[in-house]
Amino acid sequence: MCGRYATTTDPGRLAVELDAIDETGSENDTRTAGFANYNVAPTNRVLTVVERHEHGSPDDDPRLRLRRMRWGLIPVWTKAAEPGVPVKGKPLFNARADKAATTASFRDAVKYKRCLVPMDGWYEWLVEPDVVDAKGKVIKQPYYMADADGSRLYMAGLWSVWRDRSQEESRPLLSCTILTTDSVGDLTRIHDRMPLPMPREHWAAWLDPDHPAPAELLETPTAASVANIVARPVPALVNSVKNNGPELLARVDDTEQAGQISLL
Repeated sequence: MCGRYATTTDPGRLAVELDAIDETGSENDTRTAGFANYNVAPTNRVLTVVERHEHGSPDDDPRLRLRRMRWGLIPVWTKAAEPGVPVKGKPLFNARADKAATTASFRDAVKYKRCLVPMDGWYEWLVEPDVVDAKGKVIKQPYYMADADGSRLYMAGLWSVWRDRSQEESRPLLSCTILTTDSVGDLTRIHDRMPLPMPREHWAAWLDPDHPAPAELLETPTAASVANIVARPVPALVNSVKNNGPELLARVDDTEQAGQISLL
C-alpha cells in the first residue's frame, strides 16, 4: 500500500520539464513553506499529471496538465452531506491495480481518467513481531523507498470529478487514488504491497484520455524494473503527520533506533 510519501516537486519547473500546462495556480496546498512536503498524507491536496483536451474542444490534441487533487478518490455517485460537501466514506487513497477495472469506485476512472502522481519516495512500516520496546509494544520501523540516484518517481493513479448534483453551480472537486500492486524484489522485505510505478515509455498509453489503457500496464512490475528503488530506515518522526521536514528522510543506524532491519 501507499499511505504516506514525500515530494519536493516544484509545479512550475515540472511544467517546463514536461512541456505541460500548469493548472495548479498560485495556491499553496502543502503544510510547509513552498512546495516541499515530506509527509504527504491522505486528504492532502497533491500534485498530479493528466492529459486532457482543451475544455469544449474534444477534437484538439490533448495536452499534459498539472493539477492539484484531493488524495482520496471520491466516486462521482457519492451523495452530498451538505451543499458542496461529499458524504464521508472509506478513504479511497489506494486502489488495487488488479481489481480496479472491476471495482465500482474505480472502473470508470480506469477507462478514461488515469493520472500520474509524482513523488520523491514513499514510506512503509516494517512490523517485527518479535521485537518490542521497553513497554512490550511491538516496534514498527518506518522505511523510506526511493530511487537510488534521487530521480523523481511517477506512480500510476486514477482520478475523479465530483459535483454536488443538487446544486446548479456546484464547483467540481478533483480527487485521486494511487494504484498499488504486489511488492517485488527486495521491497518484499518491507511490505507485501507497493505503489505501481509508471515508466516514461508507457505515459502516452496510460494518460490517453480517449482510450482505455492496455491491461498489461496494470500488471505487477518485474523485479528488474524496480531494482533501482532502495529502502532505508528513517526516524519514527514520520509516524506523526504533524512532523514535516527533511529530517524525516534521514537514515537511522542500528544504534539509533531499536528494531530496524537494514536493506542496504
